[in-house]
Amino acid sequence: MNDGNATRDPDQANVSERLRLFVIAQVPPELQQALAVDNELVPCLMEGTEPGQWPALQASCTAVLTRAVFGVPAALLARLPNLQLVVSLGAGVEKIDQRELARHGITLVHTPDELTEDVADYVVGMIYATQRKIVAADRFVRSGAWRAGRFGYSRRVSSRRVGLVGMGRIGTRIAAKLAALGMTISYYNRSTRSDLPYAQLATVVALAQAVDILVVACAGTRETQHLVNADVLRALGPEGVVINIARGSIIDESALIEALSANTIAAAALDVFESEPNPDPRLLELTNAVLSPHAASLTVESKQAMHSRLVQGVRDYVGRNGASASLSDLPIV
Repeated sequence: MNDGNATRDPDQANVSERLRLFVIAQVPPELQQALAVDNELVPCLMEGTEPGQWPALQASCTAVLTRAVFGVPAALLARLPNLQLVVSLGAGVEKIDQRELARHGITLVHTPDELTEDVADYVVGMIYATQRKIVAADRFVRSGAWRAGRFGYSRRVSSRRVGLVGMGRIGTRIAAKLAALGMTISYYNRSTRSDLPYAQLATVVALAQAVDILVVACAGTRETQHLVNADVLRALGPEGVVINIARGSIIDESALIEALSANTIAAAALDVFESEPNPDPRLLELTNAVLSPHAASLTVESKQAMHSRLVQGVRDYVGRNGASASLSDLPIV
């Protein structure tokens, strides 16, 4: 199966309408190949380097390809007065200043919906992993400990009370899946969701006090940095579980490690970390932490959907506006 119809007849794409798209982040090769059918992709990798090490882009650059975890840094945006299009892989936009883009009439093509289902599924799996102790049971068998006695008791999933920090697209879908499994749902959100049948609590601390499992599903912004802190973890209590599939910055990781080490909460399941891809080494030693490499959205189906969405989004943009950068204008690297 192709990503973004990459085998499309090149004759269908008029060369004069090929867009120069500068690749500034670590975007998968399959997506680049799909976009290269219709567009001219120019490597200009900035992710993983400091601003002083960034390759130079001409002021005439009109289009960039990035991904959500890198976005378009403000310092770069300021250097690109002629930028007209940002193509971003992923749902998150916390590293893309949408107000600034709107102010300058810059189009954003991204994938806000394509990974929702798979991320929500992953949360279900993480709940089973922590409540039914599936990962610990695997270690128990492999270590030979079973020969010395039976595995310990776990907790029934269907009776758990779950609190969602954030009730956007992903949070809403998580809630629906967990409610269908018999769990009781409540949530904290910046705005009231009168369309939902779940209880809304006024603070994250109050939410933590009311639930067994706290699921972090909000955007990672300055306002949400360390939103889940020592006070929240204390309110969650010794039987509580934290799950994070949003952004590592939302949880105070040092406070979480302290709580897990002291067993003042029962467990955590983390798909994101404050430092990626090098999580705090203390987490690696904790048997009550289930760790995942930012993989909640990584399914074949979500990849195909996201790539197709971006390829079509760029085609639609070029169809409306034409390719606005000259192929002869080579980048300065």
